[in-house]
Amino acid sequence: MYKALALVLIISCSIRLQAQTTNGPIKVTDLLQVKSVTGVSLSKDGSRVAYTVTAIEPDGDSKVEYKYVNQIWLVNTDGKSAARQLTNKEGSAQPVFSPDGAQLAFVRTGDNGKPQVFILPLNTGGEAMQLTKSKYGAGNPKWSPDGKQILFTSGITLKEFLKDSILNPGKDVPAWPYEKPGFPKNENLRASSAKADPDGNMDEVRAYLENDVTDRKARVMDKLNFQDEMDVSGDMSFSHVFIQNVNGDGKAKALTFGFNRFSAADFTPDGKQVVLAGDIDSLQHPDRSLESEIFIVNTDGSGFRKLLGEEGKNFNAPQVSPTGKWLSFQYGATSFVSIPTLAIMPLNGTAKDIIDIPMDRTKSGYNWSADEKYLYFTAQSNGGAPLYRLNIATKKVEQLTDVNSGIGAYDLAGNKLVFVKTEVASPFELYTADADAKNAVRLSNLNTTWLSSKKLVMPEKHSFVNEKGMTIEYWVMKPANYEPGKKFPLLLEIHGGPSAMWGPGESSMWHEFQYFCSKGYGVVYSNPRGSGGYGLDFLRGNVNDWGTGPTKDVLTALDKTVAEGWADTSKLLVTGGSYAGYLVAWIIAHDHRFKAACSQRGVYDLATFFGEGNAWRLVPNYFGGYPWEPATKAILVRESPITYVQNITTPYIIFHGDNDRRTGFVGGEMMYRSLKVLGRPVEYVRHPGGTHELTRSGNNRQRIDQMLRTWEFFERWMH
Repeated sequence: MYKALALVLIISCSIRLQAQTTNGPIKVTDLLQVKSVTGVSLSKDGSRVAYTVTAIEPDGDSKVEYKYVNQIWLVNTDGKSAARQLTNKEGSAQPVFSPDGAQLAFVRTGDNGKPQVFILPLNTGGEAMQLTKSKYGAGNPKWSPDGKQILFTSGITLKEFLKDSILNPGKDVPAWPYEKPGFPKNENLRASSAKADPDGNMDEVRAYLENDVTDRKARVMDKLNFQDEMDVSGDMSFSHVFIQNVNGDGKAKALTFGFNRFSAADFTPDGKQVVLAGDIDSLQHPDRSLESEIFIVNTDGSGFRKLLGEEGKNFNAPQVSPTGKWLSFQYGATSFVSIPTLAIMPLNGTAKDIIDIPMDRTKSGYNWSADEKYLYFTAQSNGGAPLYRLNIATKKVEQLTDVNSGIGAYDLAGNKLVFVKTEVASPFELYTADADAKNAVRLSNLNTTWLSSKKLVMPEKHSFVNEKGMTIEYWVMKPANYEPGKKFPLLLEIHGGPSAMWGPGESSMWHEFQYFCSKGYGVVYSNPRGSGGYGLDFLRGNVNDWGTGPTKDVLTALDKTVAEGWADTSKLLVTGGSYAGYLVAWIIAHDHRFKAACSQRGVYDLATFFGEGNAWRLVPNYFGGYPWEPATKAILVRESPITYVQNITTPYIIFHGDNDRRTGFVGGEMMYRSLKVLGRPVEYVRHPGGTHELTRSGNNRQRIDQMLRTWEFFERWMH
């Protein structure tokens, strides 16, 4: 009997071991399998949910190029039937149910090559019909409560706006200064009838020069914010809100006017008015006016007025409660290093009626419950992005989900909640639950099945208290092939921002962490001072201190991981992007423990970054001034890694996208050249066309290239 039992145990153990060993490692090409979910919309009766799925597919017949494809899917929330794909043309997104649930509005490329709003009947079948015919494009559709009208927004360039006879019937020019030197009254913006002639009079020469701009032979910069994410540009654009009948003549009516920018528009519950956020400033150029206000306008375009606004503050994210009793919104200083305050007030009230809600986290994604008892929202916190709700009666905030996962897009109807959840077991899946976020049931199978055959590493959470009394949280991931008693390389991963936050509920690093663990590396990452998700004081913990303080935090997390005993201290590595590219350079200029280092899209000279990066306002926000001011200049020199370049001896690979204008790339070239002149082991990699988002949403071949090239560089110096 005992022999038989022993044989059964041996066979059982063998089967379990075999099952474990069939779990393959995460491969670099597995990033092509990850599907993500956005744009969740729940029908009013809570029975169906529409959502956008982004997948990566082969680009044509190429075996090495891949493209992103967005499609809209539909699934019943009872979980009894499989999800089905509603659209078959690429680029379909932003689904929104009609109030009766019979139709779906969504956005995709229309017949003029620009995004347009389409209407898809759900109960009767049939093809999607293009609703809007906007020459400027249309997005962000919102149904009126009776389902007869739709709001949408359009982006319009300055040149288009000046010529638009409906939006600008008087052919007016902005009242604020366009800031072209020598033209204080904006005369240069008015259309000229002069014939272009390089040898003609001044008007004809100016017409000739304008043709050069039109033909892209010259780009003239007169505005303060002359960089976008990919390039430099002298163009300006504005965003306006339009309303259109779903069954009618197909003509849209503008609800907003002027050289302004509006967003977050939605109907009041009676359908007679629209509440929206925007910025109207007749005195300041839009690049200099950082404020935002909240407005209300009648659906016939009359009665436009400001509800909330104050100099030096941003009021945004307005949401009207289901009966129209309350207006929720958030407001705060225009500074980057701040946390907006959540507030409510009666819709017919004034600023004196504002009720502030204490919640020391950056919040977003507001939704009212149908009974008006709760206001739901999400917020990054302690490594996750939980769902919260505000009890309107008690003014207390309740956390509904945990900090070990992240809630992305979500929607609410009655007692039904649908949401996208990220966790280590799967970076994106769609769930349904009750209004308390309990009894969750997974509705999608986007990543769970293919990941079931993969060996995933779960992070272990730790914390310590730094010298400022701040609790620093960090996570340790052992190698996928971890065995007690053996030593393994250890990779210190650092996040950017600097106000970003990492944790098990954050999706952007899911693949990279798992990939390096599959290659036999341990991974440690943390949220040092200055990270989001821990409140205002923590967020401001690196003001005037981008280098020394955060370095102490990330290296302490590394030291405590090393103290566990399994890391090979002769094989320590470090990597990070954006602000973390900066911090990697700072660290290796002050510490020589690392075998190799990698910086992606980093900032290395803060004064140079001020000029070449479109995120230039980080300089005055964090360091209190500008590079030409002696006191600030001294701080920028002190805090710039390039100041200490002669101390860098660690083998170093530097990545940058050719079209990265968020941080710029000149600083990276300066760091590389300096190290080459010094004779240090450095390699510089540029990705053609790459932007700051290359590793998250960039060309997939380049994403793979950067991952492989980083791993190869590390291996080169460890062996």
